[in-house]
Amino acid sequence: MVVGNIYIIAAVAVVGGGLFGFDISSMSAQLGENAYKCYFNQGPEGPPFNDNQNCSGPRSLVQGGITASMAGGSWLGALISGLLSDRLGRKTSIMTGCVIWVIGSILVCTSQNIGMLIVGRIVNGLAVGIESAQVPVYVSELAPPSKRGRFVGAQQWAITWGIMIMFYVSYGCSFIGGQHSNDYSTAAFRVPWGIQMIPAIGLFFAMIFLPESPRWLARKDRWEEYPHSPFVMLELEDIKNMCEFERLHKDVTYLDLFKPNMLNRTIIAVFMQIWSQLTGMNVMSYSGNANLLASSIQYVINVVMTIPALIYIDSWGRRPTLLIGAALMCTWMFANAGILGGQGVVVPGGVDGVPEESMQLTGAAAKGLIACTYLFVASYAPTWGPVSWIYPPELFPLRLRGKGVALATSSNWAFNLALGLFTPPAFVNIKWKVYLVFGIFNLAMFIHVFFMFPETAGKTLEETENMFEDPNGPKYIGTPAWKTRVDRHATMLERGQTDVEGKLAVRHVEDDEKTVTGGANVASESDATTPPV
Repeated sequence: MVVGNIYIIAAVAVVGGGLFGFDISSMSAQLGENAYKCYFNQGPEGPPFNDNQNCSGPRSLVQGGITASMAGGSWLGALISGLLSDRLGRKTSIMTGCVIWVIGSILVCTSQNIGMLIVGRIVNGLAVGIESAQVPVYVSELAPPSKRGRFVGAQQWAITWGIMIMFYVSYGCSFIGGQHSNDYSTAAFRVPWGIQMIPAIGLFFAMIFLPESPRWLARKDRWEEYPHSPFVMLELEDIKNMCEFERLHKDVTYLDLFKPNMLNRTIIAVFMQIWSQLTGMNVMSYSGNANLLASSIQYVINVVMTIPALIYIDSWGRRPTLLIGAALMCTWMFANAGILGGQGVVVPGGVDGVPEESMQLTGAAAKGLIACTYLFVASYAPTWGPVSWIYPPELFPLRLRGKGVALATSSNWAFNLALGLFTPPAFVNIKWKVYLVFGIFNLAMFIHVFFMFPETAGKTLEETENMFEDPNGPKYIGTPAWKTRVDRHATMLERGQTDVEGKLAVRHVEDDEKTVTGGANVASESDATTPPV
């Protein structure tokens, strides 16, 4: 039995994004926990331990390596995923990522030392890189154009859920055992690291019942496996025409992404992911040693505020969403810079001995900083968060989609790694000016989006290809970005299955007429490639 309902397909597939969220919280929530710091202690108090209170944990540089190892593995995994997806299929690559995730989680959960922990996190990163790159490709190739943003954007929602769930799981497990170096329990961190295997196991077995991407099957000439849905059959002609052209370009490499006719799309996709990191979400999420439970408020905001994007992103369009998001985030960043720069007090050595918390606020100024931080998260969640996953798969032709999205996603992970190393020392050295830096980044991305990011909402993936090849626009650019609009014709075909089947019947009659009269086929108006239930 093959499940064909696109809502079920998307709900299952985006669990791959949830793995990313699980991994983020499974580590960040442990950094201040005594059990973690004692077991992996490198400080002056052990091992062997000679104190009965607290341990200092891994040295700062070592902890940076532990944290960054996942992002490094994800960068490599994203690049590998392009080759894996093109050769084995979108579905198989997602299932492969699940297997790798379980292996990595076992290594992390059973870690006996820091080296083993780092290796486990690199393996986990490989899985996250594969999933984060290929889940959007898979869903975008199955989703109807008028709802594609909703379904692909669900990956970001799954990420936010993964972060929040694992954050609270880790918080609950932090109470396992004692809170001193002589009575702590490793279960406090091993249990969360073991629990994170469950979603991957469920995703692997659920994917067995989901279809392969029809567009990938078409490119591989596996028409006998092609879904026979009315939606798919209506769009079949467009896909066939595209595949006829792409048979001449079967052997593609990453270098093809940098040819003149693809370079513009590659730059847009790569910067889509780079800018999503340079929004400063990581900076706003930085909370030092703040109370574990209290600092999770922003994760709740992230989950809740992603919902409007899932509902309206296909009506709003990609461009307005990105432009409004960049403008709002720029505002909150500059506001935080002004508040902290004007009212903050420098604390030598850092607040409570944490060098990264180099400035302190009290009273109304402190409340204002917190409010702007929450408003920033509320601005990021329905805009750049989901669109960063929605947009790249829509930009590339079928033959390069897997590799193009893989390259873009690897850029995300490269900058994730860089910002992880940049942010703590930046707060130590330039203090409030960190917010100023990211405010300028948001201003720059607003300008870049306005002039170079075209609208893709409502268009089939084949129509998007035609937009970039518009002969009336600049060579290798196509239709100028600011002249593009949301294509709303797609929703006309989603009023009911009966209407679609009626159009399909007309299509069949006209095909029959063509065999007699030589007449031309009616142009496909389909907006979906949803396979049958």
